[in-house]
Parts: sequence; structure tokens; C-alpha cells
Amino acid sequence: MSGHGTAIPMMSSPCGPLSGTAEVPGDKSISHRSLILGAMAVGETRITGLLEGEDVLDTAAAMRAFGAEVTDHGGGAWSVHGVGVGGFAEPGQVIDCGNSGTGVRLIMGAMATSPITATFTGDASLNKRPMARVTDPLALFGTRAVGRAGGRLPMTLVGAAEPVPVRYTVPVPSAQVKSAVLLAGLNAPGQTVVIEKEATRDHTERMLAGFGAEITTEETEEGRVITLTGQPELKPQVIAVPRDPSSAAFPVCAALIVPGSDVLVPGIGLNPTRAGLFTTLREMGADLSYENERTEGGEPVADLRARFSPDMQGIEVPPERAASMIDEYPILSVVAANARGVTMMRGVKELRVKESDRIDAMAVGLRTCGVDVDEGEDWWSVAGLGPGAVPGGATCESHLDHRIAMSFLVMGMAARSAVSVDDGAPIATSFPIFEPLMARLGADLRRA
Repeated sequence: MSGHGTAIPMMSSPCGPLSGTAEVPGDKSISHRSLILGAMAVGETRITGLLEGEDVLDTAAAMRAFGAEVTDHGGGAWSVHGVGVGGFAEPGQVIDCGNSGTGVRLIMGAMATSPITATFTGDASLNKRPMARVTDPLALFGTRAVGRAGGRLPMTLVGAAEPVPVRYTVPVPSAQVKSAVLLAGLNAPGQTVVIEKEATRDHTERMLAGFGAEITTEETEEGRVITLTGQPELKPQVIAVPRDPSSAAFPVCAALIVPGSDVLVPGIGLNPTRAGLFTTLREMGADLSYENERTEGGEPVADLRARFSPDMQGIEVPPERAASMIDEYPILSVVAANARGVTMMRGVKELRVKESDRIDAMAVGLRTCGVDVDEGEDWWSVAGLGPGAVPGGATCESHLDHRIAMSFLVMGMAARSAVSVDDGAPIATSFPIFEPLMARLGADLRRA
């Protein structure tokens, strides 16, 4: 059973060459932040290309609950009339963030330094995920949190009535934690400082600067030091959301492993804190090229062309790259199964606390489909069988995780026998057009 409704079993069968143009949805990370910062600005923020997946729609509903006027104009065009920094109203109902860890953690940060109380919940998957990594630093501002054992949802946050600025070193690489602290710092006096030992995706810093916040980033011996001056008046923006590199990963990787394929994925955001997968694929020998490179809305963008790559080799992925591709390791493991030799992935313990334990979920499914996998707490390795050699023929559990479901469906396109997933419903949280898009390229996807 999906957290959002009835389970949808799906099957992916071996197919002919994939070809055509894959126009993937807008970037999920930027979509969340556009709505939240738009709600914290004064005036109307206009957004085009917003990802209209369930995760982002849940964030839009949350911003309405906090008093912002959020309007869907159709075709990915939205507007947000914000209430200003510190202007959130107390919501009259529980805030349901569905499947979205990003959404709930960023929203918690945004409301944490306002004198209001809000209760948060989510689907079965989200309610298992740890929130203490966010609520602990928010407590430094004066915020109080009461939740289930282990710091899990449902959880009530009591915002700080008299917040104080914070200096916080993020203990593990996490853009969600960093962003929650920065958003909380917006309504605290003085300067809030966040220190990252390893750089994570920097959309929040870029967008805060775009909305008019005073924010600086400095590389020091401590790490990356981000300093935000609190209590600004954020100015509304016009935002064109680039297409999501995490969604682009699926048609790109499918093209690399299905014989004869040639797929163009236009307008993909290539922020260096997000593009680790594409760097890794090229190091493995993938025929993956960047075309029409440009800058849009302060973010680097390009069209990606991916062609079948029968000569890919397993590599050791540097652990310092993990933060720039943490969501892409499941689909990378599918490519690794179709390469030759062992692909080793280290520094990936964050995968244990995503929508599912992604290392365990992928390891179990890959083994069921005939691929050798070894794993530890902070690493895993996949022994590649070479192109077209994955046996397949199994049903894999998605664990209410959209990326697990899509990864196994891509694997079925290049396996010897069809691969099924027990529930494809969670795909709608991030990539609602996955099925028709892949079908137009030539994939054989069916709902069982």
C-alpha cells in the first residue's frame, strides 16, 4: 500500500532502442525552495516550470496553511503572495508533508523562529524517518519539538518567541539540515552561521541571495562557512525552475544500458553540487555529452545526450562525491550491474535514512535479479555482469520509495527477463510523468 493510496504493481520488460527527447519535470529541490521563500517574501513571486509532483504540492498546501496565497495558474505556472519573514500564521490543521523529507525539514526550519505552533505528519515512509537531525539545531534558536520515540513524526514544533542567532556545524553532509538552519536564521537577529565540512547542494544559498538576503560563503580550514544576516525583507522573484537532474538520471541511465538507444534530455540543471552522477557515468565510460551549455536563473543548465554504452567499466566512486549524487546511487547501481567489473560506492550512510534504507532495498532487489552485491554500514559494491547480462525475472519491493521503484523499472528495460515492482505509486511524488515519458521513448512499462 502506498502512503498516498492503493498500491500499483508495475512491470518493465526488455525493450528495443530508446530514442527521442525526454522532457523531465522541474527540479524538486528548487521547487520546494521557490514556494517556501516566496511565502517568506513580501509581494508576489511568480514561478514557471514548478514540479507538480505530490511532494511539492504538499509543500504548496503547507504554505497556504501558514497564510501565504499560493495559486496554480496551470502548466507549471504558479504565484505566491508572501507574508514576509516572521509573518507565518499559526496553521489551523496538521501539516501533512506526504513522502517528502525535504519538504518537512525545510518547512520546520522556516517556521521555527516564529511564535507559532504547528504539528507535522507524513505517510508511512516519512513517519519512520529521523527528524532529530533538524530539531536538535532548531532547538538552539529556542524552538521546542515533541514527537514520537526516536524523534519521529507526527511531531509538534513550538516556534521560538525570542529567537537567538546560532553558529552550527553540520555533523553529516545534509543540504536539508543546512537549509533548515538557514531558513530559521532568517527571523533571528544578528548573524546565523552554518559550517559544512563537506559541501552539499547550494540551492538555498543561491536562492536566498536572489531574494535579497545578506548571505556569504567562505571556504576555510573549518570547511564551508555560510553566514546569514537575519531579519531581512525578502523581495519577490520571477523564478524559472530548471529540469531536475535527479529525474533526468532515469532516462539517461536507461539509454546507456539499452542497446541502440539515443536520448536527449533538455534543460537539465547542472549545479556542481548536484551533478556527481553524470561525472561518475562519464568516468565509467558512458557516452554522455553536454550540449547547449548555458546559465538560467543563476544555475548552470545544459541539454544531455545519452547513447548506449556497451564498454562501461566499474569504478570506485570517491566518497567526497556522495553529497552531490546521494539520490542517484540506486540508479547508478543499476548501471553498475550492466557494466563490467566492480563498482564501489563509499561514504553513503545517508542512504540508510532516506525514504527507505536504499542500500538494503537495492541490494536485496539486485540479488533477487541475479546480481552480486556486497554492503557495509557506509558502503556498498555491485559486481557488474556486462551489457544485457542481468537475468532479471523477479519482483522487487519499492519500500514506498519512488527512486527504488524507478531504478528497478529501468533495470527491467535491459535485463534478460522482465522486472516487476510491488508498488509504483510512490513515483508520483517526484516524477508523475515517468510512465508516459518512458513509454514515448520506447520502454515497455505496464501496470500489473
